[in-house]
Order: sequence, then C-alpha cells, then structure tokens
Amino acid sequence: MDEKATDSSTHLPPLPTMEFIFFSIFPCLLLILLPTSAIGRSIPTISEIEGGGNGYEKPAAADCDGKWIHIRKLPSRFNTDLLRACNSFPVFAEDFCPSLANHGLGPRTHNRSRSWYRTDHHYLEPLFHRRLLEYPCLTGDPAGAEAIFLPYYAALDALPYLYSSDFYNDSAQHGLHLQRFLVDDDNPQIWSRRSGHDHFLVMARPAWDFSQDPAADPPSWGTSFLHLPAFLNITALTIESRPDAWQEHAIPYPTSFHPATIERLESWLDRVKRSLRPTLMLFAGGGGGGGPNIRGSIRAECENRTDLCEIVDCSDGACAHDPIRYMLPMLRSRFCLQPPGDTPTRRSTFDGILAGCIPVFFEELSARSQYSWHLPPIEYGEFSVFIPKEEVVFHGVHVADVLEAIPDEQYRRMRRRVLEIVPSVIYRRHGSSAGLRARKDAFDLAIDGVLRRIKQRPDQWA
Repeated sequence: MDEKATDSSTHLPPLPTMEFIFFSIFPCLLLILLPTSAIGRSIPTISEIEGGGNGYEKPAAADCDGKWIHIRKLPSRFNTDLLRACNSFPVFAEDFCPSLANHGLGPRTHNRSRSWYRTDHHYLEPLFHRRLLEYPCLTGDPAGAEAIFLPYYAALDALPYLYSSDFYNDSAQHGLHLQRFLVDDDNPQIWSRRSGHDHFLVMARPAWDFSQDPAADPPSWGTSFLHLPAFLNITALTIESRPDAWQEHAIPYPTSFHPATIERLESWLDRVKRSLRPTLMLFAGGGGGGGPNIRGSIRAECENRTDLCEIVDCSDGACAHDPIRYMLPMLRSRFCLQPPGDTPTRRSTFDGILAGCIPVFFEELSARSQYSWHLPPIEYGEFSVFIPKEEVVFHGVHVADVLEAIPDEQYRRMRRRVLEIVPSVIYRRHGSSAGLRARKDAFDLAIDGVLRRIKQRPDQWA
C-alpha cells in the first residue's frame, strides 16, 4: 500500500494559489495555533497544555494508559492558511469570517450570551482542533501514542474542487499534497509504522463529498479524498457517513449551545424540562418542491393541520446563523420532524434534541445507522419515532395520526430519555469548568470512539 501511495503522488499538479482560487482575500483573524484570538485571549500551545499551562491539572501517566494522542505538525497550508480566505470564495454570498470567532464557535448570539453562539457546522474542524488542544493525554512522541490526529481542514480545502469551475474536473487531486507530505516528506516512518491505521481527522462535510470515484467519467459531485491509497486506513470523523463505510464514522453536527460550566448546562436542561409543549409537531427546514417527496408531504400536512403542526421556514439558509428562529418553536413542540433532504442527516436533529423535542425519523440513514457512539442504535425506540417515508408519501399515512396515537406515559418516557441524551450530543466550550469536563460531551465520546476503533484493528497494521 505504501508503494502505491508513493507512486500516486509523485507527479502532482501545482498547489492552487489563493489568488487563483479566490477572487480576493481579506485575511480574518486566525483562531487556531496563533498568538491571540479574535478577542485577544491567549491560545495555549500544546507544550503549555501538557505542562498544565492552560490551568488544568495534568493527569497522572497511569490515567492516560491507552489514551495518548499525538497531534501531527502540518504546514499552515493545510489548516490556518485556509481560514484566511473565509470571506473570499465566490460561491458564498455571505461573509463566513464571523463564524471563526471564539475558535470556530462563531459570534455570540448577543452581547450578554454566555452559552449561545451563531455556530456554522462547516467550521467543526477548527472547533474540534481547539478542543483537542485541551485533551489531557497529549504526547509529543508519536511512537508512544495510541492515536495520531491530523489537523487538516479537509472541508475548507475541498471548496475549490466542489464549487470552482476551474478545479471541478480536478477533484481527484484533492488530498494528494497531504498524502505526499505524510508518506514521503515528513518523517514517513510515523505513517508507515501502522500504514495510517492510527491516524484520524475531522471532515466537516458528509463523507459523500469526499468519495467520488476517481475514474468517474464524467466527474460527479465530490472529491476523491477517501479513495486515495494512503487514506484508506484512516479514521475520518464526518457529520454524515456512508452505509457500511470502512473509513469514516459520523459524529454530531455542532449546535449553537456551548456551555462553559455545569451550572449553565443544568440551567438549560431545567428550562427544557419545564417548557410547555402545546404544539404536537414541528418541521424546521426548507425544500419540499418538485415531485412526490417526504418534505412536500410534511409541508402539505402541516398546512392542513395548523392546530397540530408548526413550520419554521428555513429556506435559503434563513436559520443558518439564527438559533432563536428555530429553538423557541422547538421548545414548545413535542415532536420535531427530521425528513432527509439533499443527504439523509440534518443538523436539526441535534438542535431538536437540545430543545427536548423528540425526533421523528423517516429513513434509517438519517440517524440510526450514523451516530452509534452518541446515539446507541438499540435505544432508538426509547427516544425517537420512526415512520417510513414511503408510507407517508405513497400510502397516505398521516404523521400527526401516528404521533397522536402515542400514549402519554410513553411520550413522557421518551422525553426524559431525550433530556438524558443532551449532554452527549453538544460540544461544550473550550476552557470549560472542571465540573462540566467531568461529563462527557460529543467531543469526548468521539475521542473514546476513535481510540476503541483503532485498538480493534491491530491485525490490519502493516
């Protein structure tokens, strides 16, 4: 495998320059691995964190047995340089620079907010990277690490291949420069020791966006990153995985709620628990036009049953950076409908859980076969409802009828279970209190899953 990886990266095209890819560049303040953040707060280095410089007590070595993680040092072209073009890619009309504030959490929803941010899931990569810098079991020695993290912002690096006509036909090139750097240029023994099995990274887009067959003619949507020989063994944490994928595992979309203390988390959970639920069901989203489809059926039913259903129109990105627009309706709804759209999964699933709104799924790929580290598949009946979309679209099943038929006691059990799940699907704020760090969040469960996954495949190492 190593020979193939080397051969496939020996004749690379020139790395696209920012001037060529982007119309103009107005550098944003970088938030990761730079001296200061957008608000002037010093960002700890790995050495400071390992030495307790972030204010956290360094754990005993025994507490880190089997948990050591090494962060690879990558050239800035693989991460922070990509953040510099935050408002420059021509496909996006809006300015994405504000989403970089607070280390990828985005700006606060208002000046007095302490836990709510206008988070954009496309910046999960720097957000996750920042949290990993606080991980208590970091080591500077890759040979002594169970897992090695690649701080590569793959989703941002993929933008020209996905959206620029100049690079669309070259999507098979995405990742070749990283492959060459890891396999040939930078201590290749780190990679060859386990043929990449101990490496992992985060990709803030669905895995479908990185899995185009490199031989596709004509090219279809996506890049071919996950088809590159060197990356066949890595673990990619994506917001949506493919069925039966070997390489990736899905982790939750980030919501807009990032508490820093246990008191703020418990205060929110108390509000969710006390909230009245006069609305039976809610759909927050767009789409539904064209031929028969589940979103169109849901919209039609909601428009005919306004006494039972509420719609929050999120067309054209109306809800993207405005959590108040959909969180308040979710707080007053019993069930949140989560139909698939362009892809099976939705960020709204996690927004709804955060609001204590029981998710209603219409296909298995929307969640049950995605987030097994955070939402155990065998427990789905305890906190969600499943209605096959074909029954709704083609066989006249009414969603409201199914939900109204659920006994009150069963509904109360499901609601309690949803509340129990909330801490495990949110990403707490970096620099959070010791009390909150004692409760595992989406990041912690992702790291635990990565370590288990790597340990379970030792027989595959070269």
